[in-house]
Amino acid sequence: MSSFKPKLFTTLKDYTKQQFISDATAGVIVGIVALPLAIAFGIASGVTPEKGIITAIIAGFIISFLGGSRVQIGGPTGAFIIIVYGIIQQYGTTGLAIATVMAGFILIFMGLAKFGSLIKFIPYPVVVGFTSGIALLIFSTQVKEFFGLNIPKVPSEFHEKWIVYFQNFGSINYYVLGIALLALLIMIFWPKVTHRIPGSLIAIIITTVIVQIFHLPVDTIGSRFGEIPSNLPSPSLLEFHLSDIKNLIAPATTIAILAAIESLLSAVVADGMIGGKHRSNMELIAQGAANIASPLFGGIPATGAIARTATNIKNGGRTPVAGMIHSITLLLIMLFFGSYAKLIPMATLAAILVIVSYNMSEWHAFKSLLKSPRSDVIVLLTTFFLTVIFDLTIAIEIGMILAVLLFMKRMAEVSNISIITKELEDEEEKTDPNSIEKRVVPEGVEVFEINGPFFFGAATKFKEQLKIVENPPKILIIRMRNVPAIDATGLQILKELYNDSKKNGTHIILSGVHTQPLYAMTQAGIFDLYGEQNIHGNIDDALDRAREILGLPKLGRPENFVPTVKREMK
Repeated sequence: MSSFKPKLFTTLKDYTKQQFISDATAGVIVGIVALPLAIAFGIASGVTPEKGIITAIIAGFIISFLGGSRVQIGGPTGAFIIIVYGIIQQYGTTGLAIATVMAGFILIFMGLAKFGSLIKFIPYPVVVGFTSGIALLIFSTQVKEFFGLNIPKVPSEFHEKWIVYFQNFGSINYYVLGIALLALLIMIFWPKVTHRIPGSLIAIIITTVIVQIFHLPVDTIGSRFGEIPSNLPSPSLLEFHLSDIKNLIAPATTIAILAAIESLLSAVVADGMIGGKHRSNMELIAQGAANIASPLFGGIPATGAIARTATNIKNGGRTPVAGMIHSITLLLIMLFFGSYAKLIPMATLAAILVIVSYNMSEWHAFKSLLKSPRSDVIVLLTTFFLTVIFDLTIAIEIGMILAVLLFMKRMAEVSNISIITKELEDEEEKTDPNSIEKRVVPEGVEVFEINGPFFFGAATKFKEQLKIVENPPKILIIRMRNVPAIDATGLQILKELYNDSKKNGTHIILSGVHTQPLYAMTQAGIFDLYGEQNIHGNIDDALDRAREILGLPKLGRPENFVPTVKREMK
């Protein structure tokens, strides 16, 4: 069955030398971007730094090799930091390894049972509640390292952490704070110089050199963890008992669900950016295989990484080969430069994680969701506070129940069987007459497609990645041909996209707008906000509008034009 066929084998049929060059370039760049993140995620999760790199190498390669997405980049992510740290505290590193392998088998089962298509329908307030809560928890774990506070042991509970921080703020190490602030400023302002080289890498190089030259009293990876191995360890089998499985089933399920949500949301965002469609069930199987293999080499849980996936796309990666090269790049860095990683200041890694937590926080989306219907707000705040105050396992259990209830409510409000059936399909349409690949897209124009009535979360993710990855495009066309209905959340995000586009100098055009969204947009004042000339029923008219703005000649509708919306089917 094609839905269980890795994308690698599909893309290799028409593979060219030019595509390999693009994939190789993207893979090397993403590998460099992933290095400081892998180290930071490893340390913040409570394991040694090389385990983060090992995870990116082993799991990243398997996710690309077996995955159902053309461009997904896998590895350790910020979403796992809190759950991994908690499992280590309670069950040790052996318990973490067993739970990760169990999660891998759960993911494979989810894929074989074709749960992948259903997971994409998890309501956005649930996802934002999780990620915002995790972001706040990650930030809370880095306060000691960022300020150099003299605290022998930081409590695990959120409120206890902050009580101890306030009690010990008099013990700030100003050398540590200075290095952390310098790293933070470099990462904030470096993108104005270039997006090709990550600011986190520049921050690491500059701060490491400063600490070494001036012999500053700042903890480094070496002073905290000792030597870092510059080789890949041999795989070893895990020893476990039946009682371990019973004790670890809850954390293993949490890892599996979190990995599924993160990876498939990342794949949906990637689909919108490249105009493709991933195989969600094959992606889950790949994630499962990666999480089984990673602990055998000493690694930690892995999933799809949205920021690294977007970086891959922006640098020309279009097949899984790019993701495999990203892993090989990390392996070569570990073999030849791994010994130098011990010189990296811990304060710099704390600054990297502060940036990660800010990007994860999605405070724009959180703020906009607070203006949504009451049911959305209740779900958002429930999952957020459960994540922060209790733990992620409870939050995910309750969050999934709320997700089901909210999904049923949405189905009662809006029913479009054809669209939902289409979303449950895993394969790309072979004969799609309106595929973006069959259109000429002018330079400076980005086309992003939203699929299904509930995926405005993907639009927000894409908006955030535009800020992080590169300068915004001159024109952004948002395709809505597969969006039969829009609710208050979607309308609010369209408003935010418009306001952000004004600040960034990006012109937004909406394409494939159906009757219900058009009516809802008119009622909410969004139709007047965007202007009639920027809202179209099909991609050809939208591209011609983009050409008009750029001063290029219009191409008109092609001879084999196929209407997208009902009002054009005359």
